[in-house]
Amino acid sequence: MADKQGVRWRVLVVGATGTLGRAVAAELGARHEIISAGRTSGDLRLDLSDAASICDALAQVGKLDAVVSAAGHVEFAPLADFQPAGIGESRHTLGLTSKLLGQINLALAARDQLRDGGSITLTTGITFEHPIAGGSSASMVNGALEGFVRSAAIELPRGLRINAVSPNVLVEASPAIRAIFPGFEPVPAARAALAFTRSVEGRQTGQVYRVF
Repeated sequence: MADKQGVRWRVLVVGATGTLGRAVAAELGARHEIISAGRTSGDLRLDLSDAASICDALAQVGKLDAVVSAAGHVEFAPLADFQPAGIGESRHTLGLTSKLLGQINLALAARDQLRDGGSITLTTGITFEHPIAGGSSASMVNGALEGFVRSAAIELPRGLRINAVSPNVLVEASPAIRAIFPGFEPVPAARAALAFTRSVEGRQTGQVYRVF
Protein backbone atom coordinates (compact mmCIF):
# COMPACT_ATOMS: atom_id res chain seq x y z
CA MET A 1 0.00 0.00 0.00
CA ALA A 2 1.48 3.33 -1.03
CA ASP A 3 2.22 6.05 1.49
CA LYS A 4 -0.69 8.46 1.69
CA GLN A 5 1.44 11.53 0.98
CA GLY A 6 0.11 12.82 -2.35
CA VAL A 7 -1.26 9.43 -3.41
CA ARG A 8 -4.92 8.82 -4.17
CA TRP A 9 -5.89 5.39 -2.91
CA ARG A 10 -8.68 3.27 -4.37
CA VAL A 11 -11.31 2.90 -1.65
CA LEU A 12 -14.45 0.80 -1.98
CA VAL A 13 -17.30 2.20 0.13
CA VAL A 14 -20.24 -0.17 0.57
CA GLY A 15 -23.43 1.70 1.40
CA ALA A 16 -22.06 4.94 -0.04
CA THR A 17 -25.53 6.36 -0.75
CA GLY A 18 -26.84 5.88 2.80
CA THR A 19 -26.82 8.57 5.48
CA LEU A 20 -23.53 7.46 7.00
CA GLY A 21 -22.06 6.24 3.72
CA ARG A 22 -22.50 9.60 1.99
CA ALA A 23 -20.56 11.31 4.76
CA VAL A 24 -17.83 8.67 4.64
CA ALA A 25 -17.55 8.93 0.85
CA ALA A 26 -17.34 12.72 1.05
CA GLU A 27 -14.69 12.63 3.79
CA LEU A 28 -12.46 10.05 2.11
CA GLY A 29 -13.25 11.31 -1.40
CA ALA A 30 -11.44 14.56 -0.68
CA ARG A 31 -8.17 12.63 -0.92
CA HIS A 32 -8.89 9.27 -2.52
CA GLU A 33 -10.72 7.63 -5.41
CA ILE A 34 -14.06 6.31 -4.17
CA ILE A 35 -15.76 3.31 -5.73
CA SER A 36 -19.30 3.16 -4.40
CA ALA A 37 -21.29 -0.03 -3.97
CA GLY A 38 -24.85 -0.78 -2.90
CA ARG A 39 -27.84 -3.02 -3.49
CA THR A 40 -29.59 -0.63 -5.88
CA SER A 41 -27.16 2.19 -6.61
CA GLY A 42 -23.47 3.00 -6.90
CA ASP A 43 -20.65 2.05 -9.22
CA LEU A 44 -21.12 -1.62 -8.28
CA ARG A 45 -24.12 -3.65 -7.19
CA LEU A 46 -23.37 -5.44 -3.91
CA ASP A 47 -25.87 -7.06 -1.57
CA LEU A 48 -24.37 -7.84 1.84
CA SER A 49 -26.93 -10.60 2.42
CA ASP A 50 -25.68 -12.48 -0.68
CA ALA A 51 -22.15 -13.91 -0.50
CA ALA A 52 -22.03 -14.44 -4.28
CA SER A 53 -22.93 -10.80 -4.85
CA ILE A 54 -20.07 -9.70 -2.57
CA CYS A 55 -17.52 -11.91 -4.32
CA ASP A 56 -18.69 -10.84 -7.79
CA ALA A 57 -18.46 -7.15 -6.92
CA LEU A 58 -14.97 -7.52 -5.42
CA ALA A 59 -13.78 -9.47 -8.45
CA GLN A 60 -15.01 -6.69 -10.76
CA VAL A 61 -13.39 -3.80 -8.96
CA GLY A 62 -9.75 -4.89 -9.17
CA LYS A 63 -7.02 -4.03 -6.70
CA LEU A 64 -7.94 -1.78 -3.78
CA ASP A 65 -6.20 0.05 -0.97
CA ALA A 66 -9.16 0.04 1.43
CA VAL A 67 -12.61 -1.49 1.81
CA VAL A 68 -15.16 0.32 3.98
CA SER A 69 -18.60 -0.89 4.99
CA ALA A 70 -21.15 1.71 6.02
CA ALA A 71 -24.03 -0.68 5.47
CA GLY A 72 -25.91 -3.54 7.09
CA HIS A 73 -29.44 -3.85 8.43
CA VAL A 74 -30.78 -5.15 11.76
CA GLU A 75 -34.22 -5.80 13.22
CA PHE A 76 -35.45 -3.51 15.99
CA ALA A 77 -38.30 -5.17 17.89
CA PRO A 78 -39.28 -5.98 21.50
CA LEU A 79 -37.60 -9.08 22.89
CA ALA A 80 -41.08 -10.59 23.39
CA ASP A 81 -41.44 -10.71 19.59
CA PHE A 82 -38.43 -13.02 19.23
CA GLN A 83 -39.18 -16.72 19.47
CA PRO A 84 -36.92 -19.78 19.22
CA ALA A 85 -36.43 -20.45 15.51
CA GLY A 86 -33.89 -21.40 12.90
CA ILE A 87 -31.91 -18.62 11.29
CA GLY A 88 -34.14 -18.38 8.22
CA GLU A 89 -37.29 -18.11 10.34
CA SER A 90 -36.02 -15.96 13.19
CA ARG A 91 -36.50 -12.22 13.52
CA HIS A 92 -32.74 -12.17 14.04
CA THR A 93 -32.29 -13.28 10.41
CA LEU A 94 -31.93 -9.76 8.99
CA GLY A 95 -29.16 -8.74 11.36
CA LEU A 96 -27.37 -12.06 11.10
CA THR A 97 -27.36 -12.29 7.31
CA SER A 98 -26.94 -8.59 6.48
CA LYS A 99 -24.99 -6.68 9.09
CA LEU A 100 -23.09 -9.57 10.72
CA LEU A 101 -22.32 -12.28 8.16
CA GLY A 102 -22.55 -9.77 5.31
CA GLN A 103 -19.78 -7.60 6.70
CA ILE A 104 -17.70 -10.63 7.68
CA ASN A 105 -18.03 -12.01 4.14
CA LEU A 106 -17.04 -8.60 2.78
CA ALA A 107 -13.91 -8.62 4.93
CA LEU A 108 -13.01 -12.14 3.84
CA ALA A 109 -13.55 -11.35 0.17
CA ALA A 110 -11.51 -8.16 0.51
CA ARG A 111 -8.35 -10.08 1.47
CA ASP A 112 -7.62 -11.03 -2.13
CA GLN A 113 -8.36 -7.59 -3.58
CA LEU A 114 -6.41 -5.45 -1.14
CA ARG A 115 -2.85 -4.40 -1.79
CA ASP A 116 -0.27 -5.15 0.89
CA GLY A 117 -0.93 -3.02 3.97
CA GLY A 118 -4.51 -2.27 2.92
CA SER A 119 -7.36 -1.80 5.36
CA ILE A 120 -10.87 -3.04 6.07
CA THR A 121 -13.33 -0.99 8.11
CA LEU A 122 -16.65 -2.39 9.32
CA THR A 123 -19.54 -0.65 11.09
CA THR A 124 -20.97 -1.75 14.45
CA GLY A 125 -23.00 0.57 16.70
CA ILE A 126 -23.62 2.05 20.12
CA THR A 127 -26.19 -0.55 21.16
CA PHE A 128 -23.46 -3.05 22.04
CA GLU A 129 -22.28 -0.90 24.95
CA HIS A 130 -25.50 1.01 25.56
CA PRO A 131 -28.50 -1.29 25.00
CA ILE A 132 -31.93 0.10 24.23
CA ALA A 133 -35.41 -1.40 24.44
CA GLY A 134 -36.09 -3.27 21.23
CA GLY A 135 -32.41 -3.40 20.37
CA SER A 136 -31.43 -6.91 21.49
CA SER A 137 -30.72 -8.10 17.95
CA ALA A 138 -28.65 -5.01 17.15
CA SER A 139 -26.67 -5.41 20.39
CA MET A 140 -25.98 -9.07 19.58
CA VAL A 141 -24.80 -8.34 16.05
CA ASN A 142 -22.64 -5.36 17.03
CA GLY A 143 -20.94 -7.33 19.79
CA ALA A 144 -20.23 -10.24 17.47
CA LEU A 145 -18.74 -7.92 14.85
CA GLU A 146 -16.42 -6.31 17.38
CA GLY A 147 -15.23 -9.74 18.47
CA PHE A 148 -14.55 -10.72 14.88
CA VAL A 149 -12.56 -7.56 14.18
CA ARG A 150 -10.29 -8.04 17.19
CA SER A 151 -9.67 -11.68 16.33
CA ALA A 152 -9.24 -11.24 12.58
CA ALA A 153 -6.66 -8.50 13.16
CA ILE A 154 -4.11 -10.99 14.47
CA GLU A 155 -4.48 -13.34 11.49
CA LEU A 156 -4.79 -11.18 8.39
CA PRO A 157 -1.88 -11.65 5.97
CA ARG A 158 0.41 -9.18 4.16
CA GLY A 159 0.11 -6.43 6.75
CA LEU A 160 -3.62 -6.00 6.13
CA ARG A 161 -5.48 -4.14 8.86
CA ILE A 162 -9.07 -4.36 10.09
CA ASN A 163 -10.98 -2.00 12.39
CA ALA A 164 -14.56 -1.11 13.20
CA VAL A 165 -16.40 2.15 13.76
CA SER A 166 -19.16 2.19 16.38
CA PRO A 167 -21.27 5.32 15.89
CA ASN A 168 -24.03 6.77 18.01
CA VAL A 169 -27.40 7.46 16.39
CA LEU A 170 -26.89 10.15 13.75
CA VAL A 171 -28.27 13.69 13.73
CA GLU A 172 -29.40 13.06 10.15
CA ALA A 173 -31.30 9.86 11.03
CA SER A 174 -35.06 9.85 10.55
CA PRO A 175 -37.26 10.96 13.47
CA ALA A 176 -38.49 7.37 13.77
CA ILE A 177 -34.95 6.08 14.28
CA ARG A 178 -33.98 8.82 16.72
CA ALA A 179 -37.15 8.12 18.71
CA ILE A 180 -35.94 4.65 19.68
CA PHE A 181 -32.81 6.17 21.23
CA PRO A 182 -34.34 8.27 24.01
CA GLY A 183 -31.85 10.40 25.90
CA PHE A 184 -29.02 9.77 23.43
CA GLU A 185 -27.17 12.78 22.02
CA PRO A 186 -27.00 12.22 18.25
CA VAL A 187 -23.73 12.84 16.43
CA PRO A 188 -23.38 14.42 12.97
CA ALA A 189 -22.60 11.95 10.20
CA ALA A 190 -19.55 14.05 9.29
CA ARG A 191 -18.13 13.50 12.77
CA ALA A 192 -18.67 9.74 12.50
CA ALA A 193 -16.97 9.80 9.09
CA LEU A 194 -13.75 11.06 10.68
CA ALA A 195 -13.41 7.74 12.49
CA PHE A 196 -13.40 5.96 9.13
CA THR A 197 -10.51 8.19 8.03
CA ARG A 198 -8.71 7.25 11.23
CA SER A 199 -9.13 3.59 10.33
CA VAL A 200 -8.23 3.90 6.64
CA GLU A 201 -5.34 6.36 6.89
CA GLY A 202 -4.00 5.34 10.29
CA ARG A 203 -1.85 2.38 11.19
CA GLN A 204 -3.79 0.67 13.97
CA THR A 205 -5.55 -2.65 13.62
CA GLY A 206 -8.04 -4.59 15.72
CA GLN A 207 -9.54 -1.34 17.04
CA VAL A 208 -13.11 -0.18 17.59
CA TYR A 209 -13.42 3.56 17.12
CA ARG A 210 -16.40 4.75 19.15
CA VAL A 211 -18.18 7.95 18.12
CA PHE A 212 -20.52 8.63 21.04
